[in-house]
Amino acid sequence: MTAAERQAQARRQLQRLAAADALARALEIRFVDGGAGHATVAMTVGRQHLNFNGTCHGGAIFALADAAFGLASNSHGVVAAGIDAHITYQSAANLGDELVARATEVSRSRKLAVYRIDVTRSDDAMISSFTGTVYVTTRHHEPAG
Repeated sequence: MTAAERQAQARRQLQRLAAADALARALEIRFVDGGAGHATVAMTVGRQHLNFNGTCHGGAIFALADAAFGLASNSHGVVAAGIDAHITYQSAANLGDELVARATEVSRSRKLAVYRIDVTRSDDAMISSFTGTVYVTTRHHEPAG
């Protein structure tokens, strides 16, 4: 299998996994792109995402970053389970902002992998930084059904 074929296969896997994520659907998180070791998701901040201060709830931003993290870490065809995550918030997001979370694999061994996820606004302003570690299993993803 060529590198391009592996990336196309990984992208199809990510599309399937994203479609099966009920929380991401409820929060209106959309799969944008991805492949082996990386994934991009997006969300437009709506009223349902706002906190009591009128800005995007930190939990919604965490869920966006976590969706990208989960997809990227599971993009190799085997189940990867999150064991650690850390998030920092640099700037507030407001109603109508388009937020994009880009997950990139930093390192991967047979058992552990580390990812960095940057959440930005459409103007590239940094909203949040997220890092996560997963335990890599040998179990393959089951087809959705």
